[in-house]
Amino acid sequence: MASTPRIVIIGAGIVGTNLADELVARGWNSITVLDQGPLNMPGGSTSHAPGLVFQTNASKTMAAFAKYTVEKLLSLTEDGVSCFNQVGGLEVATTETRLADLKRKLGYAASWGIEGKILSRDECKELYPLINEEDILGGLHVPSDGLARAARAVQLLIKRTEAAGVEYRGSTTVTGIEQSGRRVTGVRTSDGVIPADIVVSCAGFWGAKIGEMIGMSVPLLPLAHQYVTTTPVPAQQGRNELPNGASLPILRHQDQDLYYREHGDRYGIGSYAHRPMPVDVEELGSYAPDSISEHNMPSRLDFTLEDFLPAWEATKQLLPALAESDIEDGFNGIFSFTPDGGPLVGESKELDGFFVAEAVWVTHSAGVARAVAELLTTGKSRIDLGECDIHRFEDVQLTPEYVSETSQQNFVEIYDVLHPLQPKLSPRNLRVSPFHARHKQLGGFFLESGGWERPYWFEANAELLKEMPAEWQPPARDAWSGMFSSPIAAAEAWKTRTAVAMYDMTPLKRLEVSGPGALKLLQELTTADLDKKPGAVTYTLLLDHAGGIRSDITVARLSEDRFQLGANGNIDTAYFDRAARHQTESGSASDWVQVRDTTGGTCCIGLWGPLARDLISTVSSDDFSNDGLRYFRAKNVVIGGVNVTAMRLSYVGELGWELYTSADNGQRLWDALWKAGQPFGVIAAGRAAFSSLRLEKGYRSWGTDMTTEHDPLEAGLGFAVKMAKDNFVGKAALEGRTEENSARRLRCLTVDDGRSVVLGKEPVFYKDQAVGYITSAAYGYTVAKPIAYAYLPSGVSLGDSVEIEYFGRRIQATVTADPLYDPTMTRLRG
Repeated sequence: MASTPRIVIIGAGIVGTNLADELVARGWNSITVLDQGPLNMPGGSTSHAPGLVFQTNASKTMAAFAKYTVEKLLSLTEDGVSCFNQVGGLEVATTETRLADLKRKLGYAASWGIEGKILSRDECKELYPLINEEDILGGLHVPSDGLARAARAVQLLIKRTEAAGVEYRGSTTVTGIEQSGRRVTGVRTSDGVIPADIVVSCAGFWGAKIGEMIGMSVPLLPLAHQYVTTTPVPAQQGRNELPNGASLPILRHQDQDLYYREHGDRYGIGSYAHRPMPVDVEELGSYAPDSISEHNMPSRLDFTLEDFLPAWEATKQLLPALAESDIEDGFNGIFSFTPDGGPLVGESKELDGFFVAEAVWVTHSAGVARAVAELLTTGKSRIDLGECDIHRFEDVQLTPEYVSETSQQNFVEIYDVLHPLQPKLSPRNLRVSPFHARHKQLGGFFLESGGWERPYWFEANAELLKEMPAEWQPPARDAWSGMFSSPIAAAEAWKTRTAVAMYDMTPLKRLEVSGPGALKLLQELTTADLDKKPGAVTYTLLLDHAGGIRSDITVARLSEDRFQLGANGNIDTAYFDRAARHQTESGSASDWVQVRDTTGGTCCIGLWGPLARDLISTVSSDDFSNDGLRYFRAKNVVIGGVNVTAMRLSYVGELGWELYTSADNGQRLWDALWKAGQPFGVIAAGRAAFSSLRLEKGYRSWGTDMTTEHDPLEAGLGFAVKMAKDNFVGKAALEGRTEENSARRLRCLTVDDGRSVVLGKEPVFYKDQAVGYITSAAYGYTVAKPIAYAYLPSGVSLGDSVEIEYFGRRIQATVTADPLYDPTMTRLRG
């Protein structure tokens, strides 16, 4: 058998052992797994995890991880007993808000292919006899949920993989990571150095400590979470044969931040209802492997009864039978939380060959392990990893203060009903554009993303609602879709389409790629031909080797060896950084290339609308005519005495430019345009109007309308792929593919009733079968109807009727040709 890369996995918990198993299944045969604890009970989070697996999640990625975890643990058996007890899951509602949220979650389940049903109060009682039905309004039942026997699964995985040649070393402390030439070469331990070509840290709440060994920020916070076991409950006697057995569904009482499972005739109760309890791993004391036991392990802290007492009272209210029992045992168990609640997965940008799979709970363990195994063996996970990519956070989000505050807030909000646009209350104002002071003067309503304050609309434009023609007046929205929205956005869209508006595009990630090897690098990584004269701007895609869309970017060639990229975020930065380093290190002097993130030092105004040219001609002597600056071209100009790079682009579908300057000149540029624009009725417009106008033009948004799970043909972006190019990443995978032979297509839907606005991720039904889900959605103010996009099977054609499920009701929609607005592009090119 041919040898495969030498892999060292740090951590023999549910993630590390699953990863070893997934690699063995793919033919890899040189694997070592280390743990600082004894292998029979390593003492990490897996060792005390209660094992409840609720699969339904707003995230498609997280739901897919959980579905595979259920499948894997069901298949992992010994003596006819699997490592998953599929008792089902029940989430109950004691408020109307929660019941509505469960209906929304049922929609997610349908979108991701998970069977579920909303139960009435009586049906909940029939399914779960111990419940106080007078306290609840209904529930969500998912029959395929259940209990992971995590500790048992770890032991069976160790047994199976050891038989396949995996070496396990328990009671072995990692003291450092060996490297040479920015590539991992081994793991230093208390027993010496283990050579390695690839290292994967699955160290759980010790993950940040391992990351520090290579100078890598791993943004996770260990937090304690309370779990108790009761004395025997009389009503439970005889229900379960095994001491730790369970036959009732796992139960969530999210209105009180509680969950429940059976332990034979006892009950297990988990609570998030207490104060956040951050843990410093350095204060856990020395690790004594010989002392590890079920009740004595590093991840199991002393129980603080006073924090649990309110939860105990709420428990006896929901489950009156438990009033006949007492708290027998309790502990504060350590779990990992992150700034956005997601896991941390991927290869370090600091050190090639060093991967992480951290902040992964039992629920998603096997799914994450499979994804990492696929990354290592094929270079691509079948499940898109953008939401859990280790590099998704901006630098400001990696500070210890930010990680601590936001992770603790995620603990507090873990069961809260949160709107998709729900803003952080703190920390705020971490990153503001040079126009922020002006936006505040105009009454901007700000939401936050990536640390940036982004105006969504401006109260100063409220008066425009009185002037706006009746056909532009939006319909009243339901309470949910109307949250964090305003009819003022309609007025801002109207003025963009009929006059001129200024948009703050500063938060758009900007990268400068420069050097003699810049063109070579970009040609290899992008789908378009970028070998054009300086001044050219090109929309292009970044693909993975399987043809999946890893990003979409705009590339402006500012000079022979300097390019400005409009990218999607820090994941793109890490991708270009690594590729540039490899090209520079392995090539000649002519291959040298540098990547710089210029976002913080620059700013951008989107000046768009039919009067944009009239406005700009009053403050600039440069030629902004069609001949002077054609569509998708760039040039250096002077506006109001400010040096500006002007790009003839528009993602709202109107005449205009993206105007870039240095941050110190930003406010001066804004003021010059604002003053000159008064005779033309200029306004400031926000993200809400922008999102609506974008969808009317059919422009895709990476991360929602397209991910690595979609190829350019499915996404309707075949025009951005130039197959005549010599070579680029993903080209070979696209050979022979066409839009016509794609099994699914991204389609535009218009809502038939003209008023029902959905927000995204809702399931789409065709002939009463769930066939897709909404990617992006907004009210189209210009076309006066709600718009949504969804991936649908190729058999669903233009003009067909579909249904979108929204909070349990079906909304009729029609598959419509896109773009809905200005399909001939005359507005943009005029």
